[in-house]
Amino acid sequence: MASLAAGAWLYRTSAVSQYTALLRRPLELIADQLQRVQEAVAGVSRAAELLRLPRRVTGGGARPLPPGPLEVVLDGVSFAYEGGSEALRDVSLRLAPGTVLGVVGRTGSGKTTLGRLLVRLADPTAGTVGVGGADLRSARIEDVRARIGFVPQEVHLFGASLRDNLTLFGAHPAGDGELAGALDGLGLGPWWRALPDGLDTMLTSGGTGASAGEAQLVAFARVFLRDPGLVVLDEASSRIDPVTQARVQRAMDHLLAGRTAAVIAHRLSTLDRADQVLVLEDGLVVEHGGRPALAIDPSTWFARMLGAERRGGRVPVEAGDGQAW
Repeated sequence: MASLAAGAWLYRTSAVSQYTALLRRPLELIADQLQRVQEAVAGVSRAAELLRLPRRVTGGGARPLPPGPLEVVLDGVSFAYEGGSEALRDVSLRLAPGTVLGVVGRTGSGKTTLGRLLVRLADPTAGTVGVGGADLRSARIEDVRARIGFVPQEVHLFGASLRDNLTLFGAHPAGDGELAGALDGLGLGPWWRALPDGLDTMLTSGGTGASAGEAQLVAFARVFLRDPGLVVLDEASSRIDPVTQARVQRAMDHLLAGRTAAVIAHRLSTLDRADQVLVLEDGLVVEHGGRPALAIDPSTWFARMLGAERRGGRVPVEAGDGQAW
């Protein structure tokens, strides 16, 4: 009798557990779906908030940008963010077509702002930014986006195939041969050929499946495929180790060959191929000239910055207002 009673108890307990599980699963699914709905609502809300923001860059002219490397002329350029002080003040310079400019300065000196103006993510509050013989505000916005390439400090890879990441979902169509050539030319041949589905391999949002250096090179290839006449690199190697940096440096040489470029530098070693160097401090140009001449003159800011970097220390120079770097 005891065995029978125990069996009956176990049977009833098992049945209750099964019923409980049957009731619990739908509730867990509902809770999971509610969480997904909340995330979707938050995403829509953020997107709507972004779309409500006023545009800093509006319209554009009808003037086309010429083919080939583009001339850059900054004439008295100043820029102030809304509610803030001037990030750039009266910056003037000229880059002949095919010139590579290195831009250096401490954090907050105006380097990134200069890069944003060159790709027309913002318009100057005073002065003009001329590219290819045209004020960027008078150039066709389609030409600006097609003829000026930009690689930001933080590279973003989409949750999509490598092919879509390179062509931006077909916005800049290219055949397999062209895609392979761009990747191979930038040193990514062994990496992409080892991917399980080659160009159709899915990359996750944020770049999982690619190292920091590989993500950087994919961003280079994305720009290279558009064949721009001006390339702006915003501290493109600041987040990678020295070994990977050497690989990125070789790819950078390939990307910039035959193009005008502005390279915003965190590591001065990335400016080895620069023709000119621009030193910014508090939005002002404190030094501008040919890189070789500035590098060998011990009295220049750039030479002292190079020496400090080689020693692994800070730059022992004084700004015009008495502030130390």
